[in-house]
Amino acid sequence: MVDIHCHILPGLDDGAKDMQTSLSMAQAAIEEGVTHIVGTPHASSEYTFNYPRVRQLHEQLQRLVGDRLLLATGCDFHVNLENIDALRLDAPPFCINQKNYLLVEFSEYSISPNMNHTLHDLQLMGLRPIITHPERNPILQGQPSRLAAWMQIGCFGQVTAGSLTGAFGPKCREDALRWIGEGLIHFVASDAHNMSWRPLTLLPAFEVVRESFGEETATALFVDNPLAAFDGRELPYVPEIALEEKQPKKKKFLFF
Repeated sequence: MVDIHCHILPGLDDGAKDMQTSLSMAQAAIEEGVTHIVGTPHASSEYTFNYPRVRQLHEQLQRLVGDRLLLATGCDFHVNLENIDALRLDAPPFCINQKNYLLVEFSEYSISPNMNHTLHDLQLMGLRPIITHPERNPILQGQPSRLAAWMQIGCFGQVTAGSLTGAFGPKCREDALRWIGEGLIHFVASDAHNMSWRPLTLLPAFEVVRESFGEETATALFVDNPLAAFDGRELPYVPEIALEEKQPKKKKFLFF
């Protein structure tokens, strides 16, 4: 399996606190059969994205892990004016393995009505936006049509493995499964932060997807598509979008 969203690099954000935690997370991944991990620290108003420091920690962790696991870097890109300006100047440092896929995270409190234009602008820059954990965003939970619209203009969707196993509650699990079924999701990633409440584990979620949608879909979401993004290639699995139609409400008649 390939994990494209993981806060494994130490001391950069609210993820791994030290290199020992990073090593423990890497070991847990190896034991599950993970072959590639992308360290994606936050790039936000709270956590400044320092690319030279990111690369330094990546190289240090890779030396300690050896050839048991292939590490790369990217970021958890928060959409704000400062980040967009930095992206225009030099996009590769922010992208998965410095190719052209970009993890895009939205605020839980507001998403600009102009976000369609912003995402289109990213595409015009040659980038492929991946909307991260929409099932955990209360705005998108309440407005799933916005997510569908972004997928229809060529963006991609990524849900968190823990959402599929119920770690974030029944609503997140329900939405994640439904959106996979509707063709809105192209990746499952750990979004791991530590070894306790946000561990690096993918295998239980793989089994959930395999049981619900079959081996082919599970392999696409956990292996084939993430590896393609890691390499900067076209995704081999881009399903047709098939949204569930809401049944019209039945009219109530009052009899007197």
